[in-house]
Amino acid sequence: MKFFIVAACALFALVSAQDEQYTTKYDNIDVEEILKSDRLFNNYFKCLMDEGPCTPDGNELKRILPEALQTNCEKCTEAQRAGAIKVINYMIENRPEQWTTLQAKYDPDNTYIEKYRAEAEQSGITL
Repeated sequence: MKFFIVAACALFALVSAQDEQYTTKYDNIDVEEILKSDRLFNNYFKCLMDEGPCTPDGNELKRILPEALQTNCEKCTEAQRAGAIKVINYMIENRPEQWTTLQAKYDPDNTYIEKYRAEAEQSGITL
């Protein structure tokens, strides 16, 4: 689930690394606006997949993604976690092909799916 939390953060609350916690600079982004806009959603998705240009915050997300996956997003804020859950559920229910593509890139061996499955289910996410 960590991959999914962080990947989801890319879609609405891109983060940059700090010592204790990722920046809160993007915690107030309107996630619903991104999810409702094909253009915005696809821009973030293409950035994560190296299929399109990235904003500076998109590049930062890709840089910290491996650490966040390995550490169960221990530097994420509660707002980032809550937004991630919303994005994950949205992708699973509404964009399953893109969800599968993200999984294949960032978790090809299902390491994080298995590692975070129970936590995901507690958050209402069926992997």
